Amino acid sequence: MYTSGTESRPKGALLSSRSLLWQYVSCVADGRMEPDDVELHTLPLYHCAQLDCFLGPDVYVGATSIILPGPDPSAVLAAIERERVTKFFAPPTVWIGLLRSPLFDDTDLSSLRKGYYGASPMPVEVLKEIQERLPGVELWNFYGQTEMAPLATILRPSEQLARAGSAGRAALNVETAIVDDEDRAVPPGTVGEIVHRSPHATLGYYLADDRTAEAFRNGWFHSGDLGYVDAEGYLYVVDRKKDMIKSGGENVASRDVEEAIYTLEGVAEVAVFGVPHPRWVESVTAVVVPRPGVEVTPEDVIAHARTRLGSFKVPKHVVVVDALPKNPSGKILKRQLRQEYADIAAADES
Repeated sequence: MYTSGTESRPKGALLSSRSLLWQYVSCVADGRMEPDDVELHTLPLYHCAQLDCFLGPDVYVGATSIILPGPDPSAVLAAIERERVTKFFAPPTVWIGLLRSPLFDDTDLSSLRKGYYGASPMPVEVLKEIQERLPGVELWNFYGQTEMAPLATILRPSEQLARAGSAGRAALNVETAIVDDEDRAVPPGTVGEIVHRSPHATLGYYLADDRTAEAFRNGWFHSGDLGYVDAEGYLYVVDRKKDMIKSGGENVASRDVEEAIYTLEGVAEVAVFGVPHPRWVESVTAVVVPRPGVEVTPEDVIAHARTRLGSFKVPKHVVVVDALPKNPSGKILKRQLRQEYADIAAADES
Protein backbone atom coordinates (compact mmCIF):
# COMPACT_ATOMS: atom_id res chain seq x y z
CA MET A 1 0.00 0.00 0.00
CA TYR A 2 1.56 3.31 -1.08
CA THR A 3 1.60 6.17 1.39
CA SER A 4 -0.06 9.44 0.49
CA GLY A 5 3.21 11.06 1.41
CA THR A 6 4.91 12.55 4.43
CA GLU A 7 7.59 13.38 1.89
CA SER A 8 7.27 14.58 -1.67
CA ARG A 9 7.29 11.03 -3.07
CA PRO A 10 5.00 8.20 -1.82
CA LYS A 11 6.58 5.07 -0.35
CA GLY A 12 5.40 1.50 -0.72
CA ALA A 13 4.54 0.10 2.74
CA LEU A 14 4.59 -3.70 2.88
CA LEU A 15 1.54 -4.97 4.79
CA SER A 16 1.26 -8.72 5.27
CA SER A 17 -1.92 -10.72 5.81
CA ARG A 18 -0.79 -11.11 9.42
CA SER A 19 -0.39 -7.34 9.79
CA LEU A 20 -3.87 -6.72 8.44
CA LEU A 21 -5.50 -9.34 10.65
CA TRP A 22 -3.93 -7.78 13.76
CA GLN A 23 -5.15 -4.40 12.52
CA TYR A 24 -8.69 -5.71 11.92
CA VAL A 25 -8.83 -7.03 15.48
CA SER A 26 -7.75 -3.62 16.80
CA CYS A 27 -10.39 -1.81 14.73
CA VAL A 28 -13.16 -4.25 15.62
CA ALA A 29 -12.43 -4.13 19.35
CA ASP A 30 -11.75 -0.42 19.78
CA GLY A 31 -14.17 0.81 17.12
CA ARG A 32 -17.02 -1.44 18.29
CA MET A 33 -17.57 -2.98 14.86
CA GLU A 34 -20.37 -5.55 14.76
CA PRO A 35 -22.00 -8.00 12.32
CA ASP A 36 -25.25 -6.02 12.15
CA ASP A 37 -23.47 -2.84 11.03
CA VAL A 38 -24.42 -1.35 7.67
CA GLU A 39 -21.52 0.87 6.64
CA LEU A 40 -21.37 3.43 3.86
CA HIS A 41 -17.95 3.72 2.15
CA THR A 42 -17.32 6.85 0.08
CA LEU A 43 -13.55 7.36 -0.01
CA PRO A 44 -11.29 5.72 -2.61
CA LEU A 45 -10.29 2.20 -1.63
CA TYR A 46 -6.68 2.98 -2.45
CA HIS A 47 -6.77 5.02 0.76
CA CYS A 48 -5.56 2.82 3.59
CA ALA A 49 -8.05 4.18 6.11
CA GLN A 50 -11.18 3.36 4.12
CA LEU A 51 -9.87 -0.01 2.95
CA ASP A 52 -8.09 -1.36 6.01
CA CYS A 53 -9.79 0.40 8.93
CA PHE A 54 -13.32 -0.06 7.67
CA LEU A 55 -14.00 -2.24 4.62
CA GLY A 56 -11.61 -5.00 5.72
CA PRO A 57 -12.92 -5.17 9.30
CA ASP A 58 -16.50 -5.11 7.97
CA VAL A 59 -15.75 -8.21 5.92
CA TYR A 60 -13.97 -9.75 8.92
CA VAL A 61 -17.04 -9.46 11.17
CA GLY A 62 -19.62 -10.10 8.44
CA ALA A 63 -21.09 -6.58 8.32
CA THR A 64 -22.82 -5.07 5.30
CA SER A 65 -20.92 -2.59 3.12
CA ILE A 66 -22.46 -0.01 0.77
CA ILE A 67 -19.93 1.57 -1.61
CA LEU A 68 -20.40 4.92 -3.37
CA PRO A 69 -18.07 6.36 -6.03
CA GLY A 70 -17.44 9.50 -3.97
CA PRO A 71 -18.50 11.58 -0.95
CA ASP A 72 -21.00 13.91 -2.64
CA PRO A 73 -23.16 15.19 0.26
CA SER A 74 -26.48 14.68 -1.54
CA ALA A 75 -25.59 11.12 -2.53
CA VAL A 76 -24.28 10.31 0.95
CA LEU A 77 -27.41 11.59 2.68
CA ALA A 78 -29.69 9.77 0.25
CA ALA A 79 -27.77 6.51 0.72
CA ILE A 80 -27.90 6.73 4.51
CA GLU A 81 -31.69 7.12 4.37
CA ARG A 82 -32.28 4.56 1.61
CA GLU A 83 -29.97 1.81 2.91
CA ARG A 84 -30.61 2.46 6.62
CA VAL A 85 -26.88 2.97 7.15
CA THR A 86 -25.71 2.57 10.75
CA LYS A 87 -22.01 3.42 10.42
CA PHE A 88 -20.04 6.05 8.47
CA PHE A 89 -16.40 7.19 8.24
CA ALA A 90 -15.15 10.38 6.62
CA PRO A 91 -12.55 13.12 7.04
CA PRO A 92 -13.78 16.36 8.66
CA THR A 93 -14.30 18.05 5.29
CA VAL A 94 -16.93 15.49 4.30
CA TRP A 95 -18.70 15.81 7.65
CA ILE A 96 -18.72 19.59 7.14
CA GLY A 97 -20.18 19.12 3.65
CA LEU A 98 -23.01 17.03 5.09
CA LEU A 99 -23.78 19.58 7.79
CA ARG A 100 -23.87 22.40 5.22
CA SER A 101 -26.11 20.53 2.77
CA PRO A 102 -29.64 21.99 2.45
CA LEU A 103 -30.89 18.37 2.45
CA PHE A 104 -29.45 17.53 5.87
CA ASP A 105 -32.43 18.49 8.02
CA ASP A 106 -34.95 16.85 5.67
CA THR A 107 -33.13 13.50 5.50
CA ASP A 108 -34.02 10.60 7.79
CA LEU A 109 -30.70 9.84 9.51
CA SER A 110 -32.23 7.98 12.44
CA SER A 111 -30.52 4.71 11.48
CA LEU A 112 -27.02 6.17 11.92
CA ARG A 113 -25.48 5.02 15.21
CA LYS A 114 -21.72 5.28 14.73
CA GLY A 115 -19.60 8.00 13.14
CA TYR A 116 -15.85 7.95 12.59
CA TYR A 117 -13.45 10.66 11.48
CA GLY A 118 -9.75 10.86 10.70
CA ALA A 119 -7.18 11.91 8.08
CA SER A 120 -7.04 15.43 9.55
CA PRO A 121 -7.97 17.20 12.79
CA MET A 122 -11.65 17.76 13.47
CA PRO A 123 -12.44 21.40 14.35
CA VAL A 124 -13.97 21.52 17.82
CA GLU A 125 -16.92 23.63 16.69
CA VAL A 126 -17.73 21.13 13.95
CA LEU A 127 -17.48 18.29 16.45
CA LYS A 128 -19.96 20.07 18.70
CA GLU A 129 -22.31 20.68 15.78
CA ILE A 130 -22.26 17.00 14.79
CA GLN A 131 -23.14 16.00 18.32
CA GLU A 132 -25.93 18.59 18.51
CA ARG A 133 -27.50 17.69 15.16
CA LEU A 134 -26.89 13.94 15.39
CA PRO A 135 -27.43 13.30 19.11
CA GLY A 136 -27.89 9.57 18.63
CA VAL A 137 -24.53 9.08 16.90
CA GLU A 138 -21.42 8.02 18.81
CA LEU A 139 -18.13 9.36 17.43
CA TRP A 140 -14.63 7.91 17.19
CA ASN A 141 -11.41 9.61 16.04
CA PHE A 142 -9.01 7.20 14.29
CA TYR A 143 -5.41 8.44 14.02
CA GLY A 144 -2.58 6.69 12.24
CA GLN A 145 -0.87 6.30 8.90
CA THR A 146 -0.32 3.75 6.17
CA GLU A 147 2.74 2.23 7.84
CA MET A 148 0.55 1.26 10.82
CA ALA A 149 -2.02 -0.39 8.51
CA PRO A 150 -3.08 2.41 9.47
CA LEU A 151 -4.56 2.48 13.01
CA ALA A 152 -2.43 3.79 15.89
CA THR A 153 -4.61 5.68 18.39
CA ILE A 154 -8.32 6.13 19.07
CA LEU A 155 -10.39 8.81 20.77
CA ARG A 156 -13.57 7.10 21.94
CA PRO A 157 -17.14 8.45 22.12
CA SER A 158 -17.09 9.28 25.83
CA GLU A 159 -13.89 11.30 25.35
CA GLN A 160 -14.86 13.49 22.39
CA LEU A 161 -15.69 16.77 24.09
CA ALA A 162 -13.58 16.41 27.23
CA ARG A 163 -10.52 15.67 25.07
CA ALA A 164 -11.43 17.70 21.99
CA GLY A 165 -8.39 18.09 19.77
CA SER A 166 -6.78 14.88 21.01
CA ALA A 167 -5.99 11.87 18.84
CA GLY A 168 -6.80 9.65 21.81
CA ARG A 169 -4.77 6.85 23.32
CA ALA A 170 -2.99 3.86 21.84
CA ALA A 171 -5.30 1.34 20.20
CA LEU A 172 -5.38 -2.34 21.10
CA ASN A 173 -2.09 -4.03 20.08
CA VAL A 174 -0.32 -0.66 19.75
CA GLU A 175 2.23 1.13 21.91
CA THR A 176 2.71 4.87 21.36
CA ALA A 177 5.45 7.10 22.74
CA ILE A 178 7.08 10.50 22.20
CA VAL A 179 10.84 10.80 21.67
CA ASP A 180 13.33 13.60 21.14
CA ASP A 181 15.82 13.95 18.30
CA GLU A 182 18.09 11.44 20.03
CA ASP A 183 15.24 8.90 20.30
CA ARG A 184 15.01 9.35 24.07
CA ALA A 185 11.59 9.26 25.73
CA VAL A 186 10.31 12.67 26.82
CA PRO A 187 8.02 13.49 29.77
CA PRO A 188 4.28 14.24 29.37
CA GLY A 189 3.57 17.64 27.84
CA THR A 190 6.84 17.76 25.90
CA VAL A 191 6.62 17.92 22.11
CA GLY A 192 8.62 15.33 20.21
CA GLU A 193 8.27 12.81 17.41
CA ILE A 194 5.41 10.34 17.67
CA VAL A 195 6.58 6.71 17.49
CA HIS A 196 4.63 3.45 17.53
CA ARG A 197 5.25 -0.25 18.03
CA SER A 198 2.71 -2.89 16.95
CA PRO A 199 2.35 -6.30 15.30
CA HIS A 200 0.36 -4.61 12.55
CA ALA A 201 3.08 -2.14 11.58
CA THR A 202 4.51 -2.40 8.07
CA LEU A 203 7.22 -4.96 7.37
CA GLY A 204 9.19 -2.17 5.73
CA TYR A 205 9.31 -0.04 2.61
CA TYR A 206 9.33 -1.69 -0.79
CA LEU A 207 12.85 -1.73 -2.28
CA ALA A 208 14.01 0.82 0.30
CA ASP A 209 16.04 -0.89 3.02
CA ASP A 210 17.74 2.35 4.08
CA ARG A 211 14.40 4.10 4.58
CA THR A 212 13.10 1.11 6.51
CA ALA A 213 16.11 1.13 8.84
CA GLU A 214 15.73 4.86 9.43
CA ALA A 215 11.99 4.64 10.12
CA PHE A 216 12.30 1.68 12.52
CA ARG A 217 15.16 2.83 14.69
CA ASN A 218 15.32 1.00 18.02
CA GLY A 219 12.34 -1.15 17.09
CA TRP A 220 9.84 1.74 16.95
CA PHE A 221 8.19 3.15 13.85
CA HIS A 222 9.01 6.86 13.60
CA SER A 223 5.91 8.56 12.23
CA GLY A 224 7.38 11.88 11.15
CA ASP A 225 4.60 13.59 13.13
CA LEU A 226 5.23 15.89 16.06
CA GLY A 227 3.06 15.73 19.16
CA TYR A 228 2.87 15.23 22.90
CA VAL A 229 0.97 13.12 25.40
CA ASP A 230 -0.65 14.48 28.54
CA ALA A 231 -0.41 12.97 32.01
CA GLU A 232 -3.24 10.52 31.23
CA GLY A 233 -1.61 9.28 28.03
CA TYR A 234 -3.79 11.16 25.52
CA LEU A 235 -1.97 12.05 22.33
CA TYR A 236 -2.07 15.51 20.75
CA VAL A 237 -0.66 15.88 17.24
CA VAL A 238 1.04 19.26 16.88
CA ASP A 239 2.36 19.31 13.34
CA ARG A 240 3.82 17.35 10.49
CA LYS A 241 7.53 17.09 10.88
CA LYS A 242 7.94 17.78 7.18
CA ASP A 243 5.36 20.57 6.93
CA MET A 244 2.61 18.38 5.57
CA ILE A 245 -0.65 20.23 4.89
CA LYS A 246 -4.03 18.51 5.45
CA SER A 247 -6.55 19.91 2.99
CA GLY A 248 -9.86 18.33 2.08
CA GLY A 249 -8.78 14.96 3.43
CA GLU A 250 -5.66 14.94 1.21
CA ASN A 251 -1.99 15.23 2.15
CA VAL A 252 -0.23 18.13 0.42
CA ALA A 253 3.56 18.25 0.63
CA SER A 254 4.63 21.88 0.85
CA ARG A 255 7.79 21.07 -1.07
CA ASP A 256 5.77 19.89 -4.10
CA VAL A 257 3.96 23.21 -4.24
CA GLU A 258 7.11 25.25 -3.65
CA GLU A 259 8.96 23.45 -6.44
CA ALA A 260 6.12 24.20 -8.86
CA ILE A 261 6.02 27.88 -7.94
CA TYR A 262 9.78 28.19 -8.23
CA THR A 263 9.44 27.37 -11.93
CA LEU A 264 7.51 30.61 -12.45
CA GLU A 265 9.83 33.20 -13.91
CA GLY A 266 10.31 36.09 -11.53
CA VAL A 267 9.96 34.18 -8.24
CA ALA A 268 12.93 34.54 -5.92
CA GLU A 269 11.66 32.75 -2.82
CA VAL A 270 8.49 31.03 -1.69
CA ALA A 271 7.18 29.43 1.48
CA VAL A 272 4.11 27.18 1.42
CA PHE A 273 2.15 26.15 4.50
CA GLY A 274 -1.35 25.41 5.70
CA VAL A 275 -3.70 27.80 7.49
CA PRO A 276 -7.03 27.00 9.18
CA HIS A 277 -9.97 26.91 6.76
CA PRO A 278 -13.68 26.89 7.71
CA ARG A 279 -14.48 23.98 5.38
CA TRP A 280 -11.27 22.31 4.17
CA VAL A 281 -9.69 22.23 7.65
CA GLU A 282 -6.53 23.71 6.14
CA SER A 283 -5.96 25.62 2.92
CA VAL A 284 -2.70 25.78 0.99
CA THR A 285 -1.14 29.22 1.34
CA ALA A 286 1.94 30.59 -0.43
CA VAL A 287 4.02 33.63 0.48
CA VAL A 288 6.14 34.72 -2.47
CA VAL A 289 9.13 37.06 -2.82
CA PRO A 290 9.62 38.35 -6.40
CA ARG A 291 12.99 38.89 -7.97
CA PRO A 292 14.17 42.51 -7.85
CA GLY A 293 12.48 44.64 -10.47
CA VAL A 294 9.99 41.90 -11.45
CA GLU A 295 6.27 42.10 -10.78
CA VAL A 296 4.59 38.86 -9.68
CA THR A 297 0.91 38.88 -8.77
CA PRO A 298 -1.11 36.33 -6.76
CA GLU A 299 -3.09 35.60 -9.92
CA ASP A 300 0.14 34.78 -11.78
CA VAL A 301 1.17 32.30 -9.11
CA ILE A 302 -2.21 30.55 -8.95
CA ALA A 303 -2.53 30.31 -12.75
CA HIS A 304 0.98 28.87 -13.02
CA ALA A 305 0.38 26.37 -10.21
CA ARG A 306 -2.74 25.09 -11.97
CA THR A 307 -0.62 24.04 -14.94
CA ARG A 308 1.70 21.94 -12.78
CA LEU A 309 -0.27 20.64 -9.81
CA GLY A 310 -3.40 18.70 -8.99
CA SER A 311 -6.29 20.98 -8.08
CA PHE A 312 -6.12 20.16 -4.36
CA LYS A 313 -2.47 21.31 -4.25
CA VAL A 314 -3.02 24.71 -5.90
CA PRO A 315 -2.67 27.54 -3.34
CA LYS A 316 -5.98 29.04 -2.27
CA HIS A 317 -4.20 32.17 -1.04
CA VAL A 318 -1.05 33.87 -2.27
CA VAL A 319 0.66 36.82 -0.62
CA VAL A 320 3.49 38.75 -2.27
CA VAL A 321 6.05 40.25 0.14
CA ASP A 322 9.49 41.85 0.05
CA ALA A 323 11.18 39.28 2.30
CA LEU A 324 10.52 36.09 4.26
CA PRO A 325 11.28 35.81 7.99
CA LYS A 326 14.35 33.65 8.64
CA ASN A 327 16.39 32.43 11.58
CA PRO A 328 20.11 33.13 11.93
CA SER A 329 21.01 30.06 9.89
CA GLY A 330 18.84 31.20 6.99
CA LYS A 331 15.89 28.84 7.50
CA ILE A 332 12.49 30.26 6.66
CA LEU A 333 10.35 30.58 9.79
CA LYS A 334 7.13 28.92 8.67
CA ARG A 335 5.72 28.90 12.19
CA GLN A 336 5.88 32.71 12.18
CA LEU A 337 4.17 32.81 8.78
CA ARG A 338 1.40 30.50 9.99
CA GLN A 339 0.77 32.81 12.92
CA GLU A 340 0.84 35.95 10.78
CA TYR A 341 -1.60 34.61 8.20
CA ALA A 342 -3.71 32.39 10.46
CA ASP A 343 -6.92 34.32 9.66
CA ILE A 344 -6.42 34.72 5.91
CA ALA A 345 -9.01 32.03 5.08
CA ALA A 346 -11.50 32.87 7.83
CA ALA A 347 -14.00 34.49 5.45
CA ASP A 348 -13.94 31.67 2.91
CA GLU A 349 -17.11 29.60 2.50
CA SER A 350 -15.60 26.81 0.39
